Amino acid sequence: MLGPLVNAAAIIICSLTGCFIVKKIPLRFEELIKKACGLAIVFVGIKGALVNQNIVLLIISMLTGAVIGEAIDIDKWMKKLGLWAEKKLGMGSSDEKSFSKGFVAASILFCTGSMAIVGSIQSGLQGNHEILYAKSILDGFISLVFAASMGIGVAFSALIVFIYQGAIVLASQTVSAWLTPVIIQEMSAVGSLLIVAIGLNFLDVKEIKVANLIPAIFIPLIWLSFSGLWH
Repeated sequence: MLGPLVNAAAIIICSLTGCFIVKKIPLRFEELIKKACGLAIVFVGIKGALVNQNIVLLIISMLTGAVIGEAIDIDKWMKKLGLWAEKKLGMGSSDEKSFSKGFVAASILFCTGSMAIVGSIQSGLQGNHEILYAKSILDGFISLVFAASMGIGVAFSALIVFIYQGAIVLASQTVSAWLTPVIIQEMSAVGSLLIVAIGLNFLDVKEIKVANLIPAIFIPLIWLSFSGLWH
């Protein structure tokens, strides 16, 4: 649970800093820091993907996962969930410092991203918190900016982030006993490629619906499990 804990702590500390110390961040700083984060994320993703030992499986996983994810359109459903939450908690309020506005906006952004899912799975399966640490830096910066404009509600989103990511970590740990080191390794490699896509989105190279690629992470599990039945 170290990864989710660090992520939540980063959000709280940076939110409080943004709310009570920093009042406004110049756009040029915001843009450059975003690009720097994007480059760092690409590096983390490439480094993780290099553990792959079966390039054919990696390609099949990405292609199959893309078809499944696009057919379901996970990205669309995530956005609908966000809009539903905004409507239910009254984010249409004209009050810029509305507690619910900051709380909901931050919770949706920090939880519905693919990095939260991939990072939590890797944290639970391998005890590797690298992706969640990288996410903590990103969320910290974003929460600082959000809190400066929307108030203290942003800090309370840390509770939702901890519960959400912690649940994924625990679920991953529960099933890890049934997964071989090879399966975990290949799932991690595919997940790391998704992290590269997130980095490219930060760099504004080309918008990729990363959420629709999430099913790719589980293709190695299915492929290698069934392959094992024939040996």
